[in-house]
Amino acid sequence: MSKIPVKNMQGSDAGEVEISDDLLIYDKGHQAVYEAVVAYQQNQRAGTASTLSKGEVAGTGSKPWKQKGTGRARAGYQQSPVWRGGSVAFGPRPRVFDRRLPRRVARLAFQRALSDKISAGELIVIDDLSLDAPKTKDMASALKALGAEKGALIVCEESIENVRLSARNIPRVHVTTAHHVNVYELLRYPLVLVTRKGLDVLADRLKAAAGRKG
Repeated sequence: MSKIPVKNMQGSDAGEVEISDDLLIYDKGHQAVYEAVVAYQQNQRAGTASTLSKGEVAGTGSKPWKQKGTGRARAGYQQSPVWRGGSVAFGPRPRVFDRRLPRRVARLAFQRALSDKISAGELIVIDDLSLDAPKTKDMASALKALGAEKGALIVCEESIENVRLSARNIPRVHVTTAHHVNVYELLRYPLVLVTRKGLDVLADRLKAAAGRKG
């Protein structure tokens, strides 16, 4: 059993929780993590970059000057890519960058990424994450007490409006839910702060990745 420290919002120890080692993997999944990160970054691309080809640039189709006798380099059309205001040769065109991972690869990547966070001691369970009102100062104080000055990923069981609003203006801090947290987010932030109920959801996702029903 791997032990995960539990702390309150003041940074004080509040016990430990255990997670079965059968759900964690360390001997495989490195390539799956790489594939998951690449797929996530590709899926964020809009693919809207576009340039004009010579058939799309406005201009006459006649030669700018006659072929010979002028002393100038020969030119066939004003839309030439070597001219200012002309077309772009082999420029970007709108395209789809979407990349889908096989379900088994995606689950393996999540399992490996979360296992590494737990083994490195970069995952902390928060005993009670509650704020009476959205206040950035209170959230910043809590993060400082938890040792998250360099940034943190806050994982809740479900969206908590006061938590989201309190953290949105703090640099290098992101709030998400345990159902939607992905491999890229786990790797991007140096510390993962997860609520107790959020950890239960993550454990269920680990069980699904390991092929266990309960």
